[in-house]
Amino acid sequence: MSVIAEFTIAADAFALGRLIADQPALQIELERVVPIAKRVMPYVRGHGDDLDGIEGRLAADPSVESVQTLDRAVDSARFRVEWAAPVEEFAAGLAAANASVLRVTGEAEWGVRVRFEDHVGLGEFTAFCHDNDIDYTLERVATAETPGTGNPFGLTDVQYETLVEATQRGYFDIPRSVTLAAIAADLGVSEQAVSERLRRGIATVLERILLDSPR
Repeated sequence: MSVIAEFTIAADAFALGRLIADQPALQIELERVVPIAKRVMPYVRGHGDDLDGIEGRLAADPSVESVQTLDRAVDSARFRVEWAAPVEEFAAGLAAANASVLRVTGEAEWGVRVRFEDHVGLGEFTAFCHDNDIDYTLERVATAETPGTGNPFGLTDVQYETLVEATQRGYFDIPRSVTLAAIAADLGVSEQAVSERLRRGIATVLERILLDSPR
């Protein structure tokens, strides 16, 4: 059974936080982390009035291997960052424990919500942080059903993944922060497939919540 952990961490405890520690008008969210050999590649969303400044800071930092803007709205943008190894210990710890990022956002102090496959993964992450002198405060730990194997809404794996991706990236925001095409490109499927997953997934969730008559 998977484990949901929520904790807080100081901005100066990891590279992303240190980059914007002196920029209170900016906000960054860590959306997910992809391991690449001995490096990690986070997907990052920035909010604020100085999006060019966020990209510039990332590109100019010597610890960053590369940065690419994936999509951009009026007051938010999404970046793919590749860190030089081994720089981003916090993100590396999440990747090493095979954790799924649910929410990482903040300014001076960051709130973190991640899913581990089991308690072993949480233990591995805890040990990694201890070994690398990463301090954090554990706020809450709860067990959760694994998506697709009895999740509370009866969604399939792909429906759950697509709904989470669309929600985290602001597809349902007004105005939308990301296009259907951008989500489809990242998931490696067609726009039609994403549209169908969203419609069917939303219908299933609404039936569970409003009608109590799941398909």
